[in-house]
Amino acid sequence: MASGPVAANPQTEALLRVVTAGSVDDGKSTLVGRLLYDSRAVMVDQLNAMEEASERLGYDGAELALLTDGLRAEREQGITIDVAYRYFATTRRSFVLADTPGHVQYTRNMVTGASTADVAVVLVDARTGVIEQTRRHLAVAALLRVGRIVLAVNKMDLVDFSEEKFDEAVEAASEVLCSLPATHLTAVPVVATAGDNIVTRSERMPWYGGVPLLELLESVPVEHPASPGARFPVQLVIRPRTDGYRDFRGYAGRVVSGSLKVGDPVSVLPSGRTTTVSAVETADGPLGAAELDHSVVVRLADDVDIARGDVIVGPGTPPAVTTSAVATLCWLSEEPLQAGRTYRVRHCTRDVRGTVTVRDRLDVSTLQSAPAESLELNDLGRVSVVTTEPLVIDRYADSPRTGSLVLVDELTGATMAAGMVEDTA
Repeated sequence: MASGPVAANPQTEALLRVVTAGSVDDGKSTLVGRLLYDSRAVMVDQLNAMEEASERLGYDGAELALLTDGLRAEREQGITIDVAYRYFATTRRSFVLADTPGHVQYTRNMVTGASTADVAVVLVDARTGVIEQTRRHLAVAALLRVGRIVLAVNKMDLVDFSEEKFDEAVEAASEVLCSLPATHLTAVPVVATAGDNIVTRSERMPWYGGVPLLELLESVPVEHPASPGARFPVQLVIRPRTDGYRDFRGYAGRVVSGSLKVGDPVSVLPSGRTTTVSAVETADGPLGAAELDHSVVVRLADDVDIARGDVIVGPGTPPAVTTSAVATLCWLSEEPLQAGRTYRVRHCTRDVRGTVTVRDRLDVSTLQSAPAESLELNDLGRVSVVTTEPLVIDRYADSPRTGSLVLVDELTGATMAAGMVEDTA
């Protein structure tokens, strides 16, 4: 019987963020369920709930996909609709796993899951191989700079464990990725329902010389681009008016690139004013430095005019301060992009108005870009973004946090697109 998750060893590898993707019925949820079950990361009450739901829904036995399909609509339809996050650990590593939908209409959810992932596990049905939706998921993962992709060729039992079928799928995926941003591809033949090559090596595929999926994920290195320098978008200017704090001026936010330490020379962008860091403070007391992802209050040696949306930048390669950029967009709305229409452009803590002009659209069937005037739901394309106020941005390849942006409808507040900055213009 499954028990609680195994406690992670403090000496393990770094936390790994994994996203799973694939077409409908390729077996993503079943694979994730099998991974959790066989790695003993399922609590007893979760197991009991899964067995009860399996019986209620008419399955012959325990349906492992129900461990991740948490919404009632998902269980009734047998599909994944929303991103399901699961957290578990082995003796070697801790994981955050995002199971994303396979339907074309939910590709936007895959963008959400892949935006913070270190590894993408893309499933392929061994019978059909790489299809259009597989190409779309590979393209999204590559464009989002997910450095490593694991191709899980599932349902190998339905093709008599054919090495030839496995090789065909791997070759097709490699052809897709060769025209996209560089990424590392590894392939594993699996049978999610039976657990072949999920946690333990399968004896039914002796021709496979690699390791099972879990062992691969436990050992894969986490690689991040070299930091261009400290980036600290200001979320809030703190000016208490109470006795004893009337001279206090601090800037609250999160370090999204590099680190800031007391004494560092910094620039405040877009104004360009320069000063030094005099203090880094938290609710628990002062710090000597704020590392990546630390939420802190920064105090500066000089009084500088700073507002929400400004960026405190430390030593290193400076970001661009510009009102125009070229970006790759994934269009997330059922309402098509309207050229020349004004949208809200949200970048870090800055929110400005901007217009978008489409340069070209990526055809996921051929992986060729062609001129286009608009983008529709789930389309990927290159656009020019022109804003009414300057943004402090990096290329997405150099700094994902400061190289990404979101387009929002001015009237409804709906998220229209997610973008990765390619260049400033």
